[in-house]
Amino acid sequence: MSQSALFDGLLTYLFFIPLLTFHEWAHAWVAWKCGDDTAYQQGRVTLNPLAHMELIGTVVLPLMGIMLMAADSALAGFIIGWGRPVPVNISNLRRPRLDDSLVALAGPAVNVLLAFALLALAKVGVATEIAFLKEIGIRMALTSLFLCFFNLLPVPPLDGSHVLKNLIGMSHETYWKLCQYGFLAVIIIINIPGVRHAVALATITTLALMAAVLGLR
Repeated sequence: MSQSALFDGLLTYLFFIPLLTFHEWAHAWVAWKCGDDTAYQQGRVTLNPLAHMELIGTVVLPLMGIMLMAADSALAGFIIGWGRPVPVNISNLRRPRLDDSLVALAGPAVNVLLAFALLALAKVGVATEIAFLKEIGIRMALTSLFLCFFNLLPVPPLDGSHVLKNLIGMSHETYWKLCQYGFLAVIIIINIPGVRHAVALATITTLALMAAVLGLR
């Protein structure tokens, strides 16, 4: 097992938790503002990471994936993680289809904003010659953008699928039936080379554009 790969994986995991927390908080906050207080009543409009973590999806599987990756196992690519889903009652939303899309897009949008802020932190690190700040800022920004574009894939139950569902007028009942097979579908699709490449390309390209705007070299 590669010790450096294990350390790198654990570091990325530590970066992932606060980014996931902001992502799920954004879903809950926008749903609340759009008329559905389901998540608010369950204490999800909070930046406490524990409120958005799930034992299997946020702890066990990601750490297992890190161990397999450090061991250079091909099985690592078949393990994904997730946060505790934010409950949304569509019937409570004032404009069901529009608001459902806004709730879905809130998480990825916050990840983009966080990435920009983290790159600004990296620039401070460059200006002050604090290498640690630069490293943390760039790596967390990269992770945040990956989380954004991964969730925008139009595969139930990922955020992008909510937007697609509302654009094509799919019934909510049909959508939730598709979500029953979502876990398997996401694993299969993210392991298709073209899809993985597209997510990586979107992540790297956006990071480069943001860095250019900030004058970060």
